[in-house]
Amino acid sequence: MTIKEVSEELGLTQDTLRYYEKIGMIPPVTRTERGIRDYQENDIAWVKLATCMRSAGLPVKVMIDYLNLFQQGVQK
Repeated sequence: MTIKEVSEELGLTQDTLRYYEKIGMIPPVTRTERGIRDYQENDIAWVKLATCMRSAGLPVKVMIDYLNLFQQGVQK
């Protein structure tokens, strides 16, 4: 899915989606050969998790730390 499609489906702005990726709230989104974001199911699941965590009031720092710990576990 394109960033526009994800934005419309989830009710988030495209800028918000880019911001989440930029600061590390979600893992880097899959890209096409041309470098265009191509959201896969896993990417969308991370966006939904980030949105849910934000709605629950979790600080951004906690969310970034969680993602980093998760990725460390996956790499082992």
